[in-house]
Order: sequence, then structure tokens, then C-alpha cells
Amino acid sequence: MAWTMDTLSLSVNAVSYTVAAEIPTTDDPFSGPIKNIAPWNFTVLAVVMFVVTSLSLTENFLVMFVTFKFKQLRQPLNYIIVNLAIADFLVSLTGGLISFLTNARGYFFLGRWACVLEGFAVTFFGIVALWSLAVLSFERFFVICRPLGNIRLQAKHAILGLLFVWTFSFIWTFPPVLGWNRYTVSKIGTTCEPDWDMDYQAHLWLHAARGVARNYAQVSHGRLATARKPERQVTRMVVVMIVAFMVGWTPYAAFSILVTAYPTIELDPRAAAIPAFFSKTAAVYNPVIYVFMNKQVAFFFRAKLACHH
Repeated sequence: MAWTMDTLSLSVNAVSYTVAAEIPTTDDPFSGPIKNIAPWNFTVLAVVMFVVTSLSLTENFLVMFVTFKFKQLRQPLNYIIVNLAIADFLVSLTGGLISFLTNARGYFFLGRWACVLEGFAVTFFGIVALWSLAVLSFERFFVICRPLGNIRLQAKHAILGLLFVWTFSFIWTFPPVLGWNRYTVSKIGTTCEPDWDMDYQAHLWLHAARGVARNYAQVSHGRLATARKPERQVTRMVVVMIVAFMVGWTPYAAFSILVTAYPTIELDPRAAAIPAFFSKTAAVYNPVIYVFMNKQVAFFFRAKLACHH
């Protein structure tokens, strides 16, 4: 166990003294800050998580609210986009909020149960978001490339796709809660994640990302140029959403693969934390893209704002 020094002012017989107070640091992230990491590092992470979580909760709530408010937006494709907003909202509500609180204190003071909750929630909802994008990419592939003719996404197709996404994601992320693999504290000591030293879940990210990339490539080289203008606009929006998601999650996926391939590798906890915290920014991008690249949504969004002025 190591100790950090702080100052404590005392007054004895009207004479003030300043003495050193020792604050314990430890290797147990549930009982105190990880040693050799200065407190300001956690303060910076807490501020980052407050900003990211606030933006994500606000933006994704507005997407859900506007879509449910105007029935013109309740279209099968938007079911999937709203599902993505729900997943991002829940990632921030659980993982973002817990991460802000623990970094504000400098260690995972909420206990092991909250660690398992955060690890499960962020992984579960994160995979739901990723597979929602995979479903969107499949939908665009069928619409633009037309391998089955003029098939269109209907409400029943969207609902079946979403049932698959949530069921599949739950099946693959809940077993660690029961003891098959585990959710554990990250190296920085203030967040929790799957134990990437075991190769149980790393392939989930690769599998979904590969499917998204394949459909993206096929759409890009398909009939996009000859598609109708509304279809081209929607496809570009979906492509930008996919690219933004990949930008947010690729560093964390690469880190997970690295740790899985080389479980004995030694990394600085602060460097190891960067991909995980950066991945949480992915929940901020999609609502902005959805509103600004979808003229119909933008119209109703502005109409709703105008009602309050």
C-alpha cells in the first residue's frame, strides 16, 4: 500500500499548525484510488464524462421524443434509428453516469455490484447499438443493390430485426453476470468492462463490424448512383452514422484485440483508459447526424422547437 500526502490545519491554544495527513492509495480499486495515478487525472475524466453523458442523454432523448411525437416519422427505418437512440441513451444513463461518479471520487466506491452492472450495461447496450447499425446496413443493401428485387423494409421486418438484435446481444453479454467470463475493473480503476484477457467476447465486435463493413462496401459499389434521390440521402446518412460509430469504437476494439492476443502486456492505466472513454463519445454523434442529414426529421425538430418560442 502506498500513501499520498495532504495538508491538515490544526489550531492549538490559538496557534495554527499545518501537518501532513496521509491518504491511503491501494491496488484495490474498490477501497481507494489506484496508486501512482495523480488525482487530477480522475478530475479530467469526470469532467469529460459529465459533458459526454449530458450531451448524449439530451440528444438521444430529443430524437426519441420527436419521433414519437410526430407520427409521420414512425416509419420502419426510423424504428431502427430510434432503437439506436434508445441503446445510446441507456449506455449513457448507466455507464456514463456511473463513470462520472466514480471518477469524481477517484475510485470505484460503488462496489462490485455496480461494477458488474456497468460492465454488463455498457457491453449489452453497446452491442445493441452496433447490431442496430448492422441491421441498417443490411436494409440499405437490400434497397440499393436489390438482390431480392424491389423488397422494402416493412414494420414487421423492422420489429423482427430489433427482436433479434436485443435477444442476440443479451444472450452473449449476460453469461458473465452468472460467472462465465466476468465483468471486472479496468486498469484505471474507475470503470468496468469485460475481462478481455479471456477471448469470450472480443469476436462479437469483429463479427458485427465485419458485417457492417461488407454491406457498406457493397452499397458503395452498387446502384447508389442510380437510386432515387430520397434513397441516396438516407443511405448517405446511414453511411455517415456507421463511419462515426466506427471512429468512436475502433480504438477500443483494437485495444480489446491487443489485450486478448497478448494478455501479459503491460500498459499504463491512463493510456489503457483512453480507448474506453473515447468510445463513449459514439453516443453523441448519431443524434446530430440523424437530425442534420434527414430533412424530414430536421423539419419536425425545428417545428417542435418553434412551438416553445
